[in-house]
Amino acid sequence: MKSNHNSLTTLALQKFKKNLTGVFSFWFVVVCGFIAIFAYLLAPDNSSNANQMHLEIHSKKPGFEVLMLTIPSENELSQSYFNKLFFGSRNQQTEIPISNYSTSNKTLTIQTYVENNAESLTKSYPLELFKNNDISNYIKIKKFYLGTDKYGRDLLSRMLVGTRISFFIGFIAVFISLVIGISIGAIAGYFGGKIDALIMWLINITWSIPTLLLVIAITLALGKGYWQVFIAVGLTMWVEVARVVRGQVMSTKEMQYVEAAKALGFSNFRIIFNHILPNIMAPVIVISAANFAGAILIESGLSFLGIGAQPPTPSWGAMIKDHYSYIILGKAYLAIIPGLAIMSLVMAFMLIGNALRDALDVKG
Repeated sequence: MKSNHNSLTTLALQKFKKNLTGVFSFWFVVVCGFIAIFAYLLAPDNSSNANQMHLEIHSKKPGFEVLMLTIPSENELSQSYFNKLFFGSRNQQTEIPISNYSTSNKTLTIQTYVENNAESLTKSYPLELFKNNDISNYIKIKKFYLGTDKYGRDLLSRMLVGTRISFFIGFIAVFISLVIGISIGAIAGYFGGKIDALIMWLINITWSIPTLLLVIAITLALGKGYWQVFIAVGLTMWVEVARVVRGQVMSTKEMQYVEAAKALGFSNFRIIFNHILPNIMAPVIVISAANFAGAILIESGLSFLGIGAQPPTPSWGAMIKDHYSYIILGKAYLAIIPGLAIMSLVMAFMLIGNALRDALDVKG
């Protein structure tokens, strides 16, 4: 039985490798996962939530460059490497866009950045603020590869850190839906009778409520925030998993190897989780890929409505909400870039789901 199972897995893997769109989508998701984990290491703005604001340079186009003065913070916070890697730098260094500067008499004099020939402000700072009175490491040309948002934050950094929300909600929501859906579906399908009727009644009631409406209700009950959204989305996605698992268990429990396990006196728990579930996971895996994509879309919709991840936490849906009005103001890229990111990640998971469906199709 074990060697047969291994041969079927190898066959499915070979079929999956032949699906170029599926393989490409898989590696795209792997790259997104890498970005989600190491976002602060990759982001030009590694401050917590990539929230360094420069209102003087708001809504700038991709590739915009400006001379940036960094004033070191007097209160250096002690922070471990791993804390900085996963949560961003908490040191409150001040960055000021400038157009010109000069030094004299141990004083740094700057002219703040302005556009459209407006009058700039002149400010002075003692050189002793900077290490060894050397400003060469504190004044540099900063490039914003995807431009800046309406608050002057680096859009590329916000996009990279925002990958975490979209990526992790998929994992957590799918995990919750699998735990609940597989357990309830297996119990309903295996035992049948009144237990099955009760569980199917619960499934049908949950199924009849629009998903987004149910998520909004749970989110409002749990409170606003991305952890609450993760839980709310997971609690609404178990129904489809439960229905599929129930149907698969009902047909599988009549198989000879299940009857043999019963005759040997194995417990119902062992028969369900050791003998039946491992043989019906193919459709569950396919549903999980589709649910992953669905979770990303639901989170983006909730953030767009203002009840998802709360500011300043970067979320692709919230970025669209903040900038959709810019579409008619000639700066559509501020809303299109996060929109394309959502579309790409959702499409990748859907294509992976299609490739897995073809690879795991025993009839094929």
